[in-house]
Amino acid sequence: MSTNESTTGGASAAEWLISVDDHVIEPPNVWQDRLPSKFKAAGPRLLTDDKGEAWFYEDKRIPTLGLSAAAGRKKEEFSPLPLAYSDMRPGCYDSVARLADLDQARILASLCFPSFPRLCGQTFYEGKDKELGELCVRAYNDFMIDEWCGNAPGRYIPLVIIPLWDPQLAAAEIRRCAERGAKAVSFSENPAPLGLPSLHHDRGRYWDPVFEAASECGLPLCTHFGSSSSLVKTSDETPMIATIAMNPTSLLLSTIDWLFSGILPRFPGLKICLSEGGLGWIPWVLQRSDYTLDRQRYWATSGELEGDMLSGVSMQESGAAEALDYSILPSQLFRDHIFGCFIDEPDAVSLIEQIGVDNVLAETDYPHTDSSWPNSGDLISKQLASLPAEDRYKVMRGNAERLFNFTPARLQPPNSGIDLYAAGEDDASRWAQAASGWSIRAASPRSGESPGSGEYLSPSYRQISARTGTAVPLTRRR
Repeated sequence: MSTNESTTGGASAAEWLISVDDHVIEPPNVWQDRLPSKFKAAGPRLLTDDKGEAWFYEDKRIPTLGLSAAAGRKKEEFSPLPLAYSDMRPGCYDSVARLADLDQARILASLCFPSFPRLCGQTFYEGKDKELGELCVRAYNDFMIDEWCGNAPGRYIPLVIIPLWDPQLAAAEIRRCAERGAKAVSFSENPAPLGLPSLHHDRGRYWDPVFEAASECGLPLCTHFGSSSSLVKTSDETPMIATIAMNPTSLLLSTIDWLFSGILPRFPGLKICLSEGGLGWIPWVLQRSDYTLDRQRYWATSGELEGDMLSGVSMQESGAAEALDYSILPSQLFRDHIFGCFIDEPDAVSLIEQIGVDNVLAETDYPHTDSSWPNSGDLISKQLASLPAEDRYKVMRGNAERLFNFTPARLQPPNSGIDLYAAGEDDASRWAQAASGWSIRAASPRSGESPGSGEYLSPSYRQISARTGTAVPLTRRR
């Protein structure tokens, strides 16, 4: 397997970033190790049949596609065809093996979305057995907190999923996971295409238990494009490559939904991340939304509307519409609640100046085909070069530390007494001027590990053979 050369060693400044959008290819043991015995046969399991390797859940067969595990491959080698774990880079499915990949790209810490459950747990929502589905959600979250993140303290930000079919259960799971160390919740960019109530249902109150729990626990909602299980396309004939180019526009539409839903003024502490949405469209959305509110707010708040702009509209005098708070400009709501995320934006500095430096986060999308790895640190450092050091620090890691209430692993320059552990904004200039070649230590020692050892322990992942029923080690390609 071919791998690009790292440029980290030649970096002129030790500017490490926190990536708020990466992905985990779940190791085969996640659910089989955690589900009660009576649910294991129907629960997620990685098997090999006459078609090759795939996940099985209830009566579904779900292979892992090559576009989801492309790390280490040249773009000429990208393929949407199914890919076996033995053909993946170990960092795709092993959080300890991934550390070397993070270091290579100067990624200090990483927030990872699920793969088999899909971006916000749609697989379990679509399952027939909701008791099994809830157990699978809990098992995934325990894996993410205890194993994926727990095996490398300070290097991963725990993102959890919820049982989408029940807001009360979802709220309880948010609180359970927050107590166990979760830092964020994956939520659908648009629940309506899933057959769930939209953000506007019942004046935005259907999802209140979820928003209340997330606000109470201080966990941002990370909304990734595709988490509605509906990709933007202009026709059934739209080619897949065009659909990929259109992907971020779903978050454009979602952002406008949030801004006019009436939800954000009711939950001052609620934060939303537009995962893998990019930045280019955000200034236009803010300008257009402010303009629309200024021009249309008077009739829009005067009564209850029925119908649509094509077939005709009627209005019933009602106080219901007044429940939507349009007293705050959409642009201000955005700055109070919403964060744009980017991988590669050549005009990043100009866009950040328009959006606001406190509302922008960095991401790398490892191990997907849109990823900037292994050149992530160099790429973003170059694109942010003209920003003041304090602002570069915010975008590359400071905003993420603040938003997720996350303390990353220690950064220690070689031959230096400087410890930039949880460095504040006053340390930004020091941080930007330090030499490359840092060492990283775990944020806290694991059980049985001596403080300061800096070693991470990797679990023994297994592949289950459908034919023999035996566990065999995964071949790990470097």
